[in-house]
Amino acid sequence: MPVALVTTAAARELDEDYAPLARAFEALGHAVEAPGWDDRGIAWGRFEVVLLRSTWNYTEDLPAFLDWAGAVSAQTRLYNPVATLRWSTDKRYLLELERAGVPIVPSRITAKGEAWVAPEAAEFVIKPSVGAGARGARRFARAEAAAAREHVARLHAAGYQVLTQPYLTSVDDYGESALMVFDGEFSHAVRKGPLLARGAGDVQGLFAKETIDPRVPGADERDVAARAVATIPGGPPLYARVDLIRDDRGTPCVLELELAEPSLYFEHAPGSAERLARRVLARLDA
Repeated sequence: MPVALVTTAAARELDEDYAPLARAFEALGHAVEAPGWDDRGIAWGRFEVVLLRSTWNYTEDLPAFLDWAGAVSAQTRLYNPVATLRWSTDKRYLLELERAGVPIVPSRITAKGEAWVAPEAAEFVIKPSVGAGARGARRFARAEAAAAREHVARLHAAGYQVLTQPYLTSVDDYGESALMVFDGEFSHAVRKGPLLARGAGDVQGLFAKETIDPRVPGADERDVAARAVATIPGGPPLYARVDLIRDDRGTPCVLELELAEPSLYFEHAPGSAERLARRVLARLDA
């Protein structure tokens, strides 16, 4: 029975994680295929395990994606599981992390019908609470509150709740730290350069282009990542990516958790694809 590294047609040639992970499974004696989650002709029960990878268009119809995940779970093993997907695909989970004492980038959710109020920050970011690849995310200055309010209205009209966060300027130099955690254990990390230029329009395509470099995270970053992963309902999942930004005091804060279809940047950490493949197979053996 092969392993499914699930994608979507538009992402199949863009996923830089696919080749190293496929090689890792094949080296361990497992055939690999890359079916699309939205391909209605797939018999999912013929796969030994279904691993979500580049399903980057799920935000366009989250209910359909979650229904699909539930149907797959009834036929074979799915990672990450449906309960994890339901919890993590809406960034309202940030408020749960905050209540649990995990430092986060200050976040406010505005539902359709609620009045949006501009934050006090000099600059801020508005994004859909269900989103991926920075699609729908825009950066504004305090003086651009009218334009920001129009963007909120557009997101509401498209059916999204809106997440507002201050723009933390440390990202301009230090960047984001993305920490990969497999089965609750730190694997590797990268630095992600700043993505959002002020005045830029919406991201075109499935994701914003990123500047990625290897990074050795600080002990404080590893601590916050571990605390965030420990807070996930059901315990640490098979894979998690924790994206952190340092605030004005230097404290690492969770920008978001990626538990559905995160890029894991295997090419920047030799051996990391093999580590994940072995974790998957260990779960199957268990």
